[in-house]
Amino acid sequence: MKREIAGSLIAMLLAAGGAVAHHAAAGVDRTKTVTIEGTVKQFRWANPHAFIELEAPDAKGGMSLWNFEMTSPAILVRAGWKATSLKSGDKVKVTARPLKNGDPGGLFVSVTLPDGKTLSEQASPAAPPAAPAK
Repeated sequence: MKREIAGSLIAMLLAAGGAVAHHAAAGVDRTKTVTIEGTVKQFRWANPHAFIELEAPDAKGGMSLWNFEMTSPAILVRAGWKATSLKSGDKVKVTARPLKNGDPGGLFVSVTLPDGKTLSEQASPAAPPAAPAK
């Protein structure tokens, strides 16, 4: 019985270690940011992470497909997002933490929409209360 419990405990710890490693974002350079202007190819509103696929001009005069990993829709909703916040064809600017290996992609920070509104993964701080009228 003790052997079965120990085996189950080891399996759970190994599985938990894999989950932590997945969310470590070791391939992302958190010391830098890039801002990429392009056209939304696809916005995937899915668990456990939403994604933005963005087509943008590259240095060679062609187009690159950038992939930006976001947080979960549950967190995005609290920051003012909807599943319809981005649509294919939208011209946007995405700011992200780039991938260390130089591939076109990264960890999402914010997006500036065609109307100039900026959305991020965090809710905007509440405005301070207005001063009482005298």
